[in-house]
Amino acid sequence: MDADVIVVGAGLAGLVAAGELITAGKKVVIVDQESAANLGGQAWWSFGGLFFVDSPEQRRMGIKDSVDLAWQDWQGSAGFDRLDDEDSWASKWARAYVEFAAGEKRSWLKERGMGWLGIVGWAERGDGRASGHGNSVPRFHITWGTGTGVVKPFVDAALAAVETGHVRFLHRHRVDELIRDGAAVTGVRGRILKDDNTPRGEQSSRDEVGDFELTAQAVVVSSGGIGGNHELVRKWWPQRLGTAPREMITGVPAYVDGRMIDIAEQAGARTVNRDRMWHYVEGIRNWAPVWPQHAIRILPGPSPMWFDALGRRLPHPCLPGFDTLGTLRYLRTTPELAPYDHSWFVVTQKIIEKEFALSGSEQNPDITNKDLKLLASRVRKGAPGPVEAFKQKGADFVVADDISTLVDRMNALTPEPLLDARTMERQIAERDREVANPFSKDAQLTAIQGARRYRGDRLIRVAKPHRILDPAAGPLIGVKLHVLTRKSLGGLQTDLQSRVLDPTGEPIEGLFAAGEAAGFGGGGVHGYNSLEGTFLGGCIFSGRAAGRAAAAQVG
Repeated sequence: MDADVIVVGAGLAGLVAAGELITAGKKVVIVDQESAANLGGQAWWSFGGLFFVDSPEQRRMGIKDSVDLAWQDWQGSAGFDRLDDEDSWASKWARAYVEFAAGEKRSWLKERGMGWLGIVGWAERGDGRASGHGNSVPRFHITWGTGTGVVKPFVDAALAAVETGHVRFLHRHRVDELIRDGAAVTGVRGRILKDDNTPRGEQSSRDEVGDFELTAQAVVVSSGGIGGNHELVRKWWPQRLGTAPREMITGVPAYVDGRMIDIAEQAGARTVNRDRMWHYVEGIRNWAPVWPQHAIRILPGPSPMWFDALGRRLPHPCLPGFDTLGTLRYLRTTPELAPYDHSWFVVTQKIIEKEFALSGSEQNPDITNKDLKLLASRVRKGAPGPVEAFKQKGADFVVADDISTLVDRMNALTPEPLLDARTMERQIAERDREVANPFSKDAQLTAIQGARRYRGDRLIRVAKPHRILDPAAGPLIGVKLHVLTRKSLGGLQTDLQSRVLDPTGEPIEGLFAAGEAAGFGGGGVHGYNSLEGTFLGGCIFSGRAAGRAAAAQVG
């Protein structure tokens, strides 16, 4: 045999699984279709947010959290409705993950050198129901080092194991088939791709130069999801989210293609919840793209005014940062909006300075590079450098001193002028009149005032309420927003040991799956919705389980 265990995919989940196998003294081959420059996969590009429950950071910020509250939020968001079938293992994974997030997750990662910023972020603030979707309290912990800091300890461990002979990397090896010997999976075969030295994230060649075949006692599939493959996104797009946009932009590199999920299915694995997916509606085109249709997500505070393609203010709970899929569903299922693939933010300079953050390690150099001096500049006047760069260079940003000129410039970004300046000004003025008091019937202003009662939001995340049309708060800024593809929430069904199940519910001997390929655990640990900060954590939790179970199987 070529190894004790073969790991397919050198992203976060695969590296975590490999780390557990290394600790157990096993020999591992890690196979990946990309070059060594892409070690760490799409997690490297992430903001590095992690979901913890009742953490020291939360307690220091005065946040009262608990397993019971987190589990209530998770169930309300997941909406598991296939408990006798596709959600049978996913719901068990969800409970185990919430307990992990409230238990050893933080200490286990801290032992590996990770740390987190002291202010906890409040992502996915919810749909307005205690029992519904969303986080009741802030739980988004930003890793010091962003996504690069999350993957680093696992990359370092794997590279160190190369020196001891416990790990062998086979880059530019694309798996096309899982080998079965009777009931067991015993290896992989595929094609060797031509060497390609393109930088991290850039689309690489698919020229083939040879074949390969590897055998082992077990295989771990940790190859990611479908977010880079718009054809598959459209294939599995659910009817409940309306029609898929004709044009989407891409929040993950092109190699996130979903191939291995179908390959595992062809080898007898069961796939579930393929119609569940997680895409953002606050996507903007990158002015300095790395991969094709490279998109960045705006991580908004609650203050931007959000308008549909026809210039109508979005209704509650379609508020910035509150209900991602609820807003996507509204924009795609409202009949008169279905022909259009965009919406709009209208903000002031004051709002963009305090509330706009951008997803991605490369968009947050202060945190990624652990630069305290640069981080401190976020509390000074002016927008963060990467945000200001998008304002000046981004194709989706327009700036003006008055609403009429702003709307003219917004209309110039669409094939036909859909926005009426007088209608837009009326809606903004109606909202502005509500700012005179610290209370309001306007749901968005009520939400803003509520957010500012949390110390972290008041300090660095939520601008003091002000009139959008106040010249002193300007200039006005319009941002064209697109649907940004990101995550598939379903995948290979696994039990709590990350063993892949067949259509009868029995484990396939020798086959394990982790990360997005397994729906982050069980074939869909999130159900229908994410609470955010749970994708990286799901890769870590399921990768750890897969590595430990595979090590136990091979003996």
